[in-house]
Amino acid sequence: MESGLHRLVYYSRNRIPEPDLVDAIADILASSRRNNAASDISGALMFNAGCFGQVLEGRREALEATFNRIQRDARHREVSLLAFEPLAQRGFPHWSMGFVGARPIDARSFAEIGQATGFDPSQATSDKLLAALHKLTIKDEGARG
Repeated sequence: MESGLHRLVYYSRNRIPEPDLVDAIADILASSRRNNAASDISGALMFNAGCFGQVLEGRREALEATFNRIQRDARHREVSLLAFEPLAQRGFPHWSMGFVGARPIDARSFAEIGQATGFDPSQATSDKLLAALHKLTIKDEGARG
């Protein structure tokens, strides 16, 4: 067990205007990957139906600082913390910030997950969001391998 390891799960609603969305998400991912690698944070981000869902794993202090930045970020609104808990081992050890949602296959996977789990970000539990992200990132790792 990694000492002091925690998991933070949240969702937020998108405030990025549609014409700027692709570039803005690319910017979010680039800065997240850089900052997360420097802070030893792993995790995955999902974007679907105008909402972000994210799982972050790392030291408590690093997660608190990251979540504070997210809450102040004008691209997010209605940021809702679903879980912040101790963790025995990382669920996303190979991802400084995995992202699912950009490709047509992701949209199909979201639809399947939505039907299977009833995923609605405003009704999501941390377990549902974690399971959805884990399933999609494992699929993505398999597709790359």
